[in-house]
Amino acid sequence: MDENTTAQLIYLSLLAAALAGWAIAEMRGNLSQTLRYLLVWAMIAFGLMAGYGLWGDVKQGIAGGQRVSQGGKISLTRAEDGHFYADLSLGGTEVRFMVDTGASVMVLASADVARLGIDLESLDFSGSAYTANGAVDTAEVILPQVAFGPFTDVDVPADVTTGDLEISLLGMSYLSLYRIEVAGERMDLSR
Repeated sequence: MDENTTAQLIYLSLLAAALAGWAIAEMRGNLSQTLRYLLVWAMIAFGLMAGYGLWGDVKQGIAGGQRVSQGGKISLTRAEDGHFYADLSLGGTEVRFMVDTGASVMVLASADVARLGIDLESLDFSGSAYTANGAVDTAEVILPQVAFGPFTDVDVPADVTTGDLEISLLGMSYLSLYRIEVAGERMDLSR
């Protein structure tokens, strides 16, 4: 166990001991009232556990959501940070992209390049791009299969940069395959 886990276990043990001591002291008086208090605390604990279990769903709402309608329209919900995010399958590997209509091309973050099994050493970084952080070298790769919602495309070009991206960017070279509508907190993409 790491130090953080050990500290958490010690804290929870002390908290449980304090609650048990309180319960024992209270049981000396009115047993029915004590049992009601224990039931209330059990319900609070259950509610906290349920909230913790649902955190993944809540977090997805904060990070933005993606839905596909029966007609094949892909709807993205704006995330708390103001951006739209899309989950695409690149050759069977799920990759999260930030939708960037200001980017000319699809750009892969280094972490995603590694997950896709692309060898950075074998790429030819002969291109260049100008970003908000300055100029970066780029290498073009061809993605054999890209799936977004119900749509699948083959031989999709993307760039890999020497820049340090936290998340891959879904730029206009791919987005131009779609009709894009933005209304309020929603972006709809269709073909």
